[in-house]
Amino acid sequence: MSTATVSHHYSSTGLENRKIAIWAFIGSECMLFVSLISTYLIYKDRSVVGPYPHAPWTDPSTGHVYHAILNIPVTSASTFILLMSSLAMVLALSAVENKGKPQRTLGEKILGNSKLWLFMTALLGLGFLGCQAYEFTSFVNEGLTIKTNLFGSTFFTLTGFHGAHVTAGVIWILSMLFIDMKRGLGPSDALNVDIMALYWHFVDVVWVAIFTLVYLIR
Repeated sequence: MSTATVSHHYSSTGLENRKIAIWAFIGSECMLFVSLISTYLIYKDRSVVGPYPHAPWTDPSTGHVYHAILNIPVTSASTFILLMSSLAMVLALSAVENKGKPQRTLGEKILGNSKLWLFMTALLGLGFLGCQAYEFTSFVNEGLTIKTNLFGSTFFTLTGFHGAHVTAGVIWILSMLFIDMKRGLGPSDALNVDIMALYWHFVDVVWVAIFTLVYLIR
């Protein structure tokens, strides 16, 4: 485990500069997602043709009946997976912060294993992306693409942007896991892990908002 001294640079607010930077980034991302969610809510019911999110639609040219497109059970499962990844991230940060302290019991050793919890966070993030890929594929097979109607355009743009943020987060976590496996992470690295955790929790909170406003509210 590295014992190198890490210098921290603090602003006049008493917060570390990198912490302020990530909060500023999250603030700008909040505005992005508010605009995407607002656009979806405005246009989701203005599609001339289906499929529709919560109501069936019959194609007048073929007579084919398209059922409501959104799959609540699958998305509920993926939401649970993403929320559990936030818990794993909390445990990873705690393990890094407490690295070097005595671990006498099996439970303490498990809770103090930062590699395990970083791996679990990344694995759960990949699980969420897998569910999203399955959902997107099923939508395309059912006739909904980004070009089909206003609902498809706004839905795929919103959820696709979020999926890209999750993908970036998983890559970040895996890179931190690589560092942990190579030299070990300790209390001196806690700020870097904390910044990563803030981003990951932000991504999770955004998804809870999307799940509520897009999938649950009609």
